[in-house]
Parts: sequence; structure tokens; C-alpha cells
Amino acid sequence: MEKLIGYVVLALELYRYVLIARVLMSWVPDVERTSFGRILYKVTEPYLSIFRRIVPPLPLGGGYIDLSPIVAIFAWLFVQSGVVMVLKWLIS
Repeated sequence: MEKLIGYVVLALELYRYVLIARVLMSWVPDVERTSFGRILYKVTEPYLSIFRRIVPPLPLGGGYIDLSPIVAIFAWLFVQSGVVMVLKWLIS
């Protein structure tokens, strides 16, 4: 059962890194058009879109800055902690 927790933690960690990669990818204009960019988009957009509906973009000069990915990553950390605590509680 300890291995199960390890696998769950690994999967949650990997998804967090995928989210971070998606955020970094948004800073480079043409990367989203590559096959790697499209895969990252398909994997992360369902989760990130939840936060885009909640957190409005902030006006910055002539454009906007989207803070929803930052909020989404922090929320993911809380989800990860909660899932691990619940799994450990269920095992003990």
C-alpha cells in the first residue's frame, strides 16, 4: 500500500511539472503550435480553464497578465497534500 501512495505522489508531481511547463511555454510564442505544445495544451487546459473563469486577468500597461496559472499551481499543491494525507489516513 505504501507503493500506491508513492505512485499517486509521483503522478501528482508529474502533473504539477506539466503545469509549470505549460506556463513557461506560454512565454515563447510559437511553441504552442508544436506537437509537444498541443499535447501540453490538451492535458492542462481542462484544469487551467477552471481558474481562468475565477481569476480575472489584471490590466498591465497596454495588455493583461493572467495570474490564473499561479493560483492553479498553488491549488494543485493543496490538492496533492490533501490526497496524500487522506491516503495515509486510509492505510493506517
